Amino acid sequence: MNICCIGAGYVGGPTMAMIAHKCPAHRVTVVDVNADRINSWNSDSLPIYEPGLDQVVLGSRGKNLFFSTDVDQAIRDAEMIFVSVNTPTKTYGRGAGKAADLKYVELCARRIAQVANGDKIVVEKSTLPVRTAESLKRVLESNSNRHRFEILSNPEFLAEGTAVRDLEEPDRVLIGGDPTPSGHAAVKALADIYAHWVPRERILTVNLWSSELSKLVANAMLAQRISSINSISALCEVTGANIDEVAYAVGKDSRIGSKFLKASVGFGGSCFQKDILNLVYLCEHYGLREVASYWEQVVHMNDYQKTRFVQSITKTLFNTVAGKKIAIFGFAFKKDTNDTRESAAIYVCRDLLAEQAELAIYDPQVNSETILAELRKATGLGADALAARVTCLSDPYAAADSAHAIIVLTEWDEFKTYDYARLHSTMRKPASLFDGRNLLDHVALRSIGFEVHGVGR
Repeated sequence: MNICCIGAGYVGGPTMAMIAHKCPAHRVTVVDVNADRINSWNSDSLPIYEPGLDQVVLGSRGKNLFFSTDVDQAIRDAEMIFVSVNTPTKTYGRGAGKAADLKYVELCARRIAQVANGDKIVVEKSTLPVRTAESLKRVLESNSNRHRFEILSNPEFLAEGTAVRDLEEPDRVLIGGDPTPSGHAAVKALADIYAHWVPRERILTVNLWSSELSKLVANAMLAQRISSINSISALCEVTGANIDEVAYAVGKDSRIGSKFLKASVGFGGSCFQKDILNLVYLCEHYGLREVASYWEQVVHMNDYQKTRFVQSITKTLFNTVAGKKIAIFGFAFKKDTNDTRESAAIYVCRDLLAEQAELAIYDPQVNSETILAELRKATGLGADALAARVTCLSDPYAAADSAHAIIVLTEWDEFKTYDYARLHSTMRKPASLFDGRNLLDHVALRSIGFEVHGVGR
């Protein structure tokens, strides 16, 4: 089978690489209109950092895995087309701030219908609101030149930083399709691809609408757990309880479990907030205001946690950070990825800059161009104004030199291996360390001389 994926981002690239790796008889082509991104996929420096991804891509690239900007040819050659384009939250018009912006999905559908030279299976891989498949079908059939299109929903459940492992050993693969003979045949064709390496009992087949909604609800449920434990972290700090001990005790309840009960400065990434707001908009659209309000509070709690963290920093540093150098350890939204979308670090840095702080930022995988671009967007500061107060460094020890405080915002494992006595010796005193991920050994840090502040401790 010839397979095409439109969109070479965090979902399309790794997913297609795994399919090519596991299904050497299939030809897989990933296309994108962004030539720089495609060039990166064809180079030795991939645009996405994921542990193990290099080996998967390099093992198949040029054999049965190809990256190209020739979208039309890839569509014509393909029997199955995955749509894996960006679906950001709308910033304009009705639903701004909550609804998903589907303009790229619609443009994809129109492009497929325009250049298709035969019947195609079109697979929704982007995170989409419920009933998007219906809209896709209308666009495709209205411009089809009498070709038939079967629409499937195949949402991704990848966690950045563990995407390769999640693809290789998924908890489940979800496929939604129409309850028609041709719909069943299309579902079987996609299921047969995954069955090359995924046990059949983990391949779930449902209707289109259930598949689309399941993705939103899964992310909303996970984010809700994070916001719930973060709300309790605030209570722990004022009562003297320890959030790690509370989470451990609660997580021992088999009905609850321990996953996603790690208190922190807040969740980030491309999925959780976007999908919750999409769910909120969907509930509002159908008049379910109380349900919408419930889920929106999960986002509000996440924003509160970041604001509360910055307030604690400012209060500890004698109620002002103006003119003070602060070292930021970590800018990615989580470890083992270079993705910064909705990272808590963006908002913590934004609020510190609003208080006139000077920042020295280090992240092992995020480059300075990405960091500065995110901060320009978040703060509205021009390049010169930002450069005067933000320095991006490739050495954590240089970042901490003469700093009043270190703030840990990403849970990179390497942060646990640093020589904190050395770091402390070059900092201004009293030297503070704010552990936004409860990652480090606070007792050992205090014995060195740090004033240590965690979350919920």
